[in-house]
Amino acid sequence: MNFTILLAQAAVEDRLFGLDSQTLIGALIQFVNALILTGALSFILYKPVKEYMEKRSLKIKGQMEDAEKAKQKAEALVAEFEARLKDIDDEAEKILEDARLKAAEEGRAIVENAKHEAEAILKRAQEKIEFDKIKLREESRLYIIELAVNLAQKYIESSIDDNAKEQLFEEAISKLELSKWQS
Repeated sequence: MNFTILLAQAAVEDRLFGLDSQTLIGALIQFVNALILTGALSFILYKPVKEYMEKRSLKIKGQMEDAEKAKQKAEALVAEFEARLKDIDDEAEKILEDARLKAAEEGRAIVENAKHEAEAILKRAQEKIEFDKIKLREESRLYIIELAVNLAQKYIESSIDDNAKEQLFEEAISKLELSKWQS
């Protein structure tokens, strides 16, 4: 019924949607609030995520450097074995070859292990970031719903007169009484 009254008033004013100054100011305030909220969230979340990613990067870099040092040590051992065993017969060459293969395999295993660990760390960091994004979206959604409910409640309270409130209250009581007896 209120809708037909609004349409009648709008028809009198020759418009269906009125852009008066209050509506424009309200829209401007909402836009500014959205900008402030976006800026605040990016300011709050950007630095911790950046620091977390930098720490992870430094840790991975350190592990890669350790792996490189281990590889260099292994290569240094191989070179030392080659210098010492240069004049030894075929059996010594066989031992040297085994040592080289073992050192190279060890170096590859260390590098491979470091790569896998770095990938796992990166994956966990990405999963954490994704989880935080989902959590933030859900919290934002709940906040928006709560805000909409509050706005609707205030609008309904201001638009319903006392007689309509009394009538709605009586209807609700009568429905509740009927539902108790039926069950």
